[in-house]
Amino acid sequence: MEGHTLTFGLPRMHEEAGERRDFLPDLVRTVTDLGVRTFVESGIGSGMGYSDLDYLAVSPLVEAVDEGAPYAQDVVLVLRSPDERFGLLRRGATLISMLHFPTRPERVHLLRSLGLEAVSLDSIEDDRGQRLVEDAAAVAWNGVEAAFDALEDTYPRFWDPDRPPIHVVVMGCGNVGRHAVEAATKYGSLDRQRLLFEKGGDGVEVTAIGRNLTGREGRMRQLLARADIVVDASARDDTSRPLIPNGWLAELPDHAVICDLVVDPYLLRDDPATVRSIEGIPRGNLDRYVLGSDDPAWETTIPPEIPHDVRRVVVSCYSWPGVYPKPCMELYGTQLDPLLRALIRAGGVAGLRPDGEFHERALYRATLWGWHG
Repeated sequence: MEGHTLTFGLPRMHEEAGERRDFLPDLVRTVTDLGVRTFVESGIGSGMGYSDLDYLAVSPLVEAVDEGAPYAQDVVLVLRSPDERFGLLRRGATLISMLHFPTRPERVHLLRSLGLEAVSLDSIEDDRGQRLVEDAAAVAWNGVEAAFDALEDTYPRFWDPDRPPIHVVVMGCGNVGRHAVEAATKYGSLDRQRLLFEKGGDGVEVTAIGRNLTGREGRMRQLLARADIVVDASARDDTSRPLIPNGWLAELPDHAVICDLVVDPYLLRDDPATVRSIEGIPRGNLDRYVLGSDDPAWETTIPPEIPHDVRRVVVSCYSWPGVYPKPCMELYGTQLDPLLRALIRAGGVAGLRPDGEFHERALYRATLWGWHG
């Protein structure tokens, strides 16, 4: 891309109806303030109440165009990976998106075969390995809120002031897990916490566990037997093996709810394979993320060779931050601002240096060739 001015394209996300997120006008301003022409797909932001005029008002360098045009630019920025539209990008273009290199080897292969450059938003990390573009709090709070919403329906004693404490088990003590612990202590909602506090009675007891416990069957079965909610915020070294086999779920009370914050796919043909950390649970999305034991997702999202006879209500969403889209995109815009400035100053990904300044280094490590997977 050297020798000519970069152009940016911002397509809409054509995902499930509940997916309303797009990058906001303030992020477009970051790019155009640096003199970069930007092509946004007409209708961008409409799910959050924005119009084309809101984007056009940012700068004369913004154009609202049909769907294909944003994909024809030097740099294409879209939150969720547009797998079915990779063919719209021209060879040598750069795609910036949540690409999940470690768990999507087929996607990595396709990007390379098409001659595309790529920056995976979820791989942009500082020098200590901390992600720079993420909404961990929203993943945890939105998921745990949904779990308590579901528990209200499954647990007859939920509002009974004489019930024992609600017991939540959180698997994983990383960034998402820490937020999940806090959210669980507050019933996933400050409003619900206030109402239950006014009723009196016991609150929530949270047990947070890491890798030193998840492999111990006897102890795990004991924890499951008294759990009202199990939250999966785990990170595994070996994605080919579940942490909780499906049969162990029989220990859970009938009213228990499984809260899936990891939402890994089943990729059984990959080497190594990827399976869910809680075996035999379905995968939801923004259209339907509360999945009862008779939900069609049990048959449509779980390969038949994976055991899934033992069932409990599951809350699962591929995009938990999208439950409340505008705050999510405001945060992503703030996080991306210095990164996009660094990318533009470098003249595109080809100009990124592994020993450059802070944001340049972080971007380099998240490129398809700089990522060590």
